[in-house]
Order: sequence, then structure tokens, then C-alpha cells
Amino acid sequence: MKTFRIGGVHPSDNKLTAHCPITQAPLPSQAVVLLSQHIGAPAQCIVEKGDQVKVGTLLARANGFVSANIHSPVSGTISKIDNVADASGYNKAAIYINVEGDVWEESIIRNDELIRECQLDSQAIINKIDEMGIVGIGGATFPTKVKLMPPRDMTAEVLIINAVECEPYLTNDHALMLAKPDEILVGISILMKAIHVERAYIGIEVNKPDAIELLQQKVQSYTGIEVVPLQCRYPQGGEKQLIDAILRRQVASGALPISTGAVVQNVATAHAVYEAVQKNKPLIERIVTVTGEQLSQPGNYLSRIGTPISQLIETAGGLPEHTGKIVLGGPMMGRATANIDTPTSKGTSGLLILPEEQSHRHEPSPCIRCAKCVSACPMGLEPYLLSRAVAVDNLEIAEEHHIYDCIECGCCSYSCPAHRPLLDYIRLGKGKVMNIIRNRSTEKKQ
Repeated sequence: MKTFRIGGVHPSDNKLTAHCPITQAPLPSQAVVLLSQHIGAPAQCIVEKGDQVKVGTLLARANGFVSANIHSPVSGTISKIDNVADASGYNKAAIYINVEGDVWEESIIRNDELIRECQLDSQAIINKIDEMGIVGIGGATFPTKVKLMPPRDMTAEVLIINAVECEPYLTNDHALMLAKPDEILVGISILMKAIHVERAYIGIEVNKPDAIELLQQKVQSYTGIEVVPLQCRYPQGGEKQLIDAILRRQVASGALPISTGAVVQNVATAHAVYEAVQKNKPLIERIVTVTGEQLSQPGNYLSRIGTPISQLIETAGGLPEHTGKIVLGGPMMGRATANIDTPTSKGTSGLLILPEEQSHRHEPSPCIRCAKCVSACPMGLEPYLLSRAVAVDNLEIAEEHHIYDCIECGCCSYSCPAHRPLLDYIRLGKGKVMNIIRNRSTEKKQ
């Protein structure tokens, strides 16, 4: 069975909500909409305190090529434009909306009728995706329009849909595939049209047999789309690992994934593209997996963007006693939040509630030179060497050994028997090295 060829680990799936259907989360009394919920420049606010907005009203315009429009997820009155503490505790600009009813923009088509035929040409599709603020919903939140417009010297040959969902606990993509298979497939066809390709592959790990079976049945009536079952292996949802698993092509160090001829989009992004292009619906809500072994009502909740995570936790039964940590995302790549009132964003895939006994790291001990971190690294790096170089502030060594290729998957720390904080050091050093590289590039241009 297909999988990527370098490194990887297989943590316990813990898909506690795998059989939970999508449930509509209640509207918040106040939505807090971040102006920076995508990779790139924060959007530029175009509303003022006191303005009335509907669901789908444009709140902020993309501020550059790598940026995305922000639309209102609720209807009501702008109460203020101020800062809010994000999941990491840093203050970020946001728009506060007092919710009054649930009135949608008239241009949005809200019925469930499938609109299969897309009448737009490639550029019009990309323009619509741009207008509707679509970004990668898998977690990276890269503006979708940018991926659909590769550099002039590179050509897309194939579309790959990431339906792997290899991160433990998360099941929002799984639930979406079971509920909206045709909408996803129309979205894939639209993406294929946008980048002028005739082939698309949907990669799904075999721990989702019901989704594989359903989509294999559905693709029979679509041209050029194939479902590819994949071996369960983390981090197979990584862009470079998924390309290797399906196409047997590896992205060279420092190169873009499009250099292999592949454009990769998340399965939920394909669904959002369908809604944007065929229904004129901006990205104003998403499915969030709220999970944890002690939660009384874990599930996959369709939630308006800007909903406080504390409200989603209450919807899932409330915060359990002896909770030690709340993680935004999954346990491998997610980040513990310092603030339960932080709002959800376009990239909020899950909330993982961990009990106190699972919330503390083991005490690290000296490296035993076992090289398990090297074997586990899906990018073929030497994590022990990179972490040591950063610890002694030898950034030249870190750069020479390609620290910038790290995808921050956490396989190294997960596999380390000495419980070394390898990824912590590497993440710190990667940021410093990338800054050095950017400054060097700027100096050359001057």
C-alpha cells in the first residue's frame, strides 16, 4: 500500500469522534473576527464601530498578494475594533460584532441543491476564490488563490486532494467526506479547471474505510478523479509527504511543491471552493473537532468563525474537572492555548482537551545517540544535530544542515527515548535562520 518513503511514525489514532456526524454549534452572542487568520499580511479593515453587517458582509480586504479577504460570520452591529489575545497570548487586531439574529447577504445561495456545472473560466474561478476569502483549511491557512497561480516557469500537471487527516484525534475532514461527498467532488472539478489539469487524486488513509468506499462510488460519475487509499503513517498529510506517497516524486530541498507538477489542496478547502464558486458563500464557518477522553459530548461541530473556544467547549459538555491543557489542533502539531476565550479562526481544525496527567512533559535526559530522531524525520534531517547547533547558537551549522526544511511535525520529539525537546530548539533556530536568509536576500537586492 502506498505511503511516503522517508521517516514517519504511527501514534495512536485516538479518533474518538470518527462516527460523530456534523452538528451545528450555537451562534455566539459576540463574534471576534481576527484580521490575521491566514498566512501573509493581515487584512485591511473596511468597517467602523456602529456599522450593521450581515452574514457574508466583507469586513476586511486582502492587503497584498499573500493575504485573504475576511467576511462577517454573523449578523449584527460592530461594537469595536480592538485587539484580542490569540491562542498564544499575543494581542492581534480584531473586529468585535454583537450578534443580532442571523441575516445573510442575499447573494449567498443557502439551499442544499447540488450545482454541478461551473460556467466560469479559470481566471474567473480564481477571482471568485480570492473574493470569497478561501484559504487552506487544513491548518496552514495559505491563501488558496496563490496556490492556483504558480510561478511562470512551473506548470501544474496534477491536483492532489489531502484527505489524509493523519493527526491523532481530529475527524473534521472525515465527517465532511461522509456528509458532503458530491460537493467535495464538484469542488475538486472546479480546482482542476482553475489550474488546467486533467487528473486529480484524493489521498485517504485506510483508517477511514467508509469515506474511501463512499468516494470511490461517487467518483465513477466524475472524469479524471481517483481515490488513493494510503497506509496510516504520520505526517502523511504533509504536502511533500503526500506528493511522495501518491506520485513517487520528492520535493528538493528549498523547492516549492509545484516543482513536482503537483498542486495540493485540503479536502475541506475543496468543499469551501464549491461553496464559494457555486453558492457565492465566503469562508465564514468551518467544522471543528472538539475532543478528549473526558468530554461528555465530543463531536464535529460546524462553527461560525470568531466563536470563543470556551463556547465550543461548553457545547461539547463543558470543561472536565482536572483538565490540564487545551490544544488547538492535534497533539502532534497543535499548540496549547493560554486563553480559552480566544476566538476560532479559519485554521482552527480542532480543540483537544487533555487531562492533567497527560499534560506534562517527561524530564529530559542526555542524548543516548540512538538516532531514532534521524530515522523518524520525514525530511531526512538530523534533529539531534540541529537542536544541538541551535542550543549553542551555531546557526551556520543549522543552515548548512537545512534546518529550513523542517516541517515541524514533531516526529523527532515523539520518537526520542530521552525525551529531548528537539522540536522546540529546531523551531527556534528555524525562525532565526529564515530571518538571516531574508536579510541576506534583501542586502543583495540593495
